[in-house]
Amino acid sequence: MIDIKLIREKPEVVRKNLEKRKSDFPLDDLISLDKKWRELKKEIDRLRKERNEKSTQIAEMRKKGKDSKELQKAVKKINVEIKRKEKEYEELGKKRKHLWMQLPNLLHDSVPYGEDEKDNVEIKRWGEPKDFDFPVKNHIEILEALGLIDIERGAKVAGARFYYIKDDLVKLDYALINFALDHMRKKGYVAVEPPYMMNRRAYEGVTDLADFETVMYKIENDDLYLIATSEHPMAAMFMDEIIDPAELPIKLTGISPCFRREVGSHGKYSKGLFRMHQFNKVEQFIFCLPEDSWDFLEELQRNAEELYESLGIPYRVVNVCTGDIGTVAAKKYDIEGWFPSAGEYKEIGSNSNCTDYQARRLNIRFGKEGGEKGYVHTLNNTALATSRTMIAIIENNQNEDGSVDIPKVLWKYLDFKRLEKK
Repeated sequence: MIDIKLIREKPEVVRKNLEKRKSDFPLDDLISLDKKWRELKKEIDRLRKERNEKSTQIAEMRKKGKDSKELQKAVKKINVEIKRKEKEYEELGKKRKHLWMQLPNLLHDSVPYGEDEKDNVEIKRWGEPKDFDFPVKNHIEILEALGLIDIERGAKVAGARFYYIKDDLVKLDYALINFALDHMRKKGYVAVEPPYMMNRRAYEGVTDLADFETVMYKIENDDLYLIATSEHPMAAMFMDEIIDPAELPIKLTGISPCFRREVGSHGKYSKGLFRMHQFNKVEQFIFCLPEDSWDFLEELQRNAEELYESLGIPYRVVNVCTGDIGTVAAKKYDIEGWFPSAGEYKEIGSNSNCTDYQARRLNIRFGKEGGEKGYVHTLNNTALATSRTMIAIIENNQNEDGSVDIPKVLWKYLDFKRLEKK
């Protein structure tokens, strides 16, 4: 969330940010709620002061043997009024916070202006898409022919966008996890396998509140949600803590399955393994001092690009525009891999600097005991989402006979060098 002082003292800055995002967020409603909330707090404090003064007078009158019934009645009346206003204050505070938490993060000046993903700005391209001298197949056609995926039974058991992957495809999935994990550990990132579920308090700190309706799976009868990415439990790891500046940056790489409802994703590219309700991912995450976060955004970007270059997957990088960036990030890069069957680049990873937006929601600060405190900055980036990476490997390395060559960097994790019919 954004610093409330900025909203109070420089609302024009926040309003300009909303205009860039083409957001219809009701800023005036938040300002009004905040003003009423503060005025109510002052009134409660005034009543408490008045009650204390009258209570002191009652005590003095009793010492002197004087009648204090009228003052006692006045104190009772004040107590009733305080309780009424405290309830109103609490309810108003909840409304204020709920609205405040929906206010999008402040965008970095380098974020390009645009309506949607078509306005994202390409800043880099690596590798050349292969020219095939035979008709290109999509990954589902290849995998079904090789007997490595069962779509119908997945749908029968769990519904659409759930699949059984089998045999060598399972091995390839885990090879990619180990490959990405080794890469990140060599870079000094600490491996983390987080809880696969989070309570709402923690989850509200890391993501857009709308995601509770469109993305997350709720565990019935429990205050728990299945995680959509290991980024989320890693972000909440230091919730309500103060980190010694000497310990920063904290660099983590998370490994987990990811569970996503993907409500409202109709019309997006969703063929086969591209947009699943369950998939594996290796994530990068950093907690750092505010002055360091923009350098770390570039570090995270390079880490991911090295992985895709090692795998030989052609890709491009786009600077995500104001209309496509989402609520939480101040700036975001997407890496888009080349998918031959679609004949275009599609997103395979995202890299975001969330500045202090998540840290404020989660109350994660840095500072020395007894000294001044500040909010850390948080950054996250996909290392590898294995499902989309497997699509890119399969489609870019397919052969005319239906087999698929495995990138050399993965050979040491596997007992085969090619996906082929057995």
